[in-house]
Amino acid sequence: MLTSTIQERAPVAATALPVIKLFKYALLAALILLTGWLGWAYSQVLTWRAGNPQMSAFMQQDLESRHIKNPKARLKHHPVPYKRISVNLKRAVIAAEDASFVDHNGFDLDGIQLAMEKNLKAGHITAGGSTISQQLAKNLFLSGERTLLRKAEEAIYTVMLEATLSKRRILELYLNYAEWGNRIYGAEAAARHYYGIPASMLSPWQAARLAAILPNPRYYDGRRTEWISEKSNTIRHYMPMVRIPR
Repeated sequence: MLTSTIQERAPVAATALPVIKLFKYALLAALILLTGWLGWAYSQVLTWRAGNPQMSAFMQQDLESRHIKNPKARLKHHPVPYKRISVNLKRAVIAAEDASFVDHNGFDLDGIQLAMEKNLKAGHITAGGSTISQQLAKNLFLSGERTLLRKAEEAIYTVMLEATLSKRRILELYLNYAEWGNRIYGAEAAARHYYGIPASMLSPWQAARLAAILPNPRYYDGRRTEWISEKSNTIRHYMPMVRIPR
């Protein structure tokens, strides 16, 4: 009887062994793939450390979608050095988008908590809580999809940006590659599009308005609303209190 029981259990143990091996191999393969992706992602970050590639991932996606209707469509984009962007715009964007930009390490936990509370109160997503570093990671490297995988990628890229680039460089890239209207990218193109002047000459009021339309630039391109005026005034009020990277 005992011998019979052992013989009956032996096949179960024998089949369990290959399953464990397969799991280990799958885990190893996943680890190798993840390591490879992290190395590839970091190499992308390094290309932005000193250079200015022609387009971000978001710009490329926008241009490709426009080419479906108009193959000759072009984007307006003129990157300029940090020193050629008005201090007013730097202050306005930080005041509007990420007040603790110079202090955090890529993630503003208080901002995320506040955004969650606003969303719960509203019953839908009204605030994102993303920092300038997170927004830059999304714009430079990712698509506009809103999935958990994309958010995980965004977090990884954010950590890499913060670990590799200075705050000054992060802000410089953000200001040069942010969308500011229909086919309008970067502070220089935005200043010339809306006011006919270079980004270095933006006044406090002009800078505040440009910062105010950042959350929905295509909608507010050419529109003047009472809400934008009120938001611009609020941003203008907080601008003197903002610290910027030097």
